[in-house]
Amino acid sequence: MGAILDEMSGRSQMGSDILAPRFMFTARLEVKYRKNVPIGKSLRIIGKAGKSKGKTAEAWAGIYDAQTDELLAEGNALLINVPSEQFDHSKLGELGWGVYPDEPFSE
Repeated sequence: MGAILDEMSGRSQMGSDILAPRFMFTARLEVKYRKNVPIGKSLRIIGKAGKSKGKTAEAWAGIYDAQTDELLAEGNALLINVPSEQFDHSKLGELGWGVYPDEPFSE
C-alpha cells in the first residue's frame, strides 16, 4: 500500500500540462495504516497536492474503501524535482508515459 500512496502523492504534483509534467522523486514518505486494506475489494485512491516551493513540494494521498468511504491508509510525502539534466521531456512516450481516459478500472 505504501507504493500506491507514494505514486499517487507524486502524481498529484505533476501539474495540468500533459506535455510538460513535473516529475519528482520522494524524499520522505510517512504512511499511517488506519485499518486493514482488503484484497479483492474496490478501493478509491486520492492524491492532493500540497505546498510547493522551488524544487520541493508536499503532497498527501489516501486509500479509501470504495463502498463505505472509510479512510484505510494515508501518506504524507516530501517530493523533490527530478533534475532537468536527468530527464528528457521529449521522450515521454518512449518512457511509457501517457495520459489515459478517466474511466474506472475493470478486469
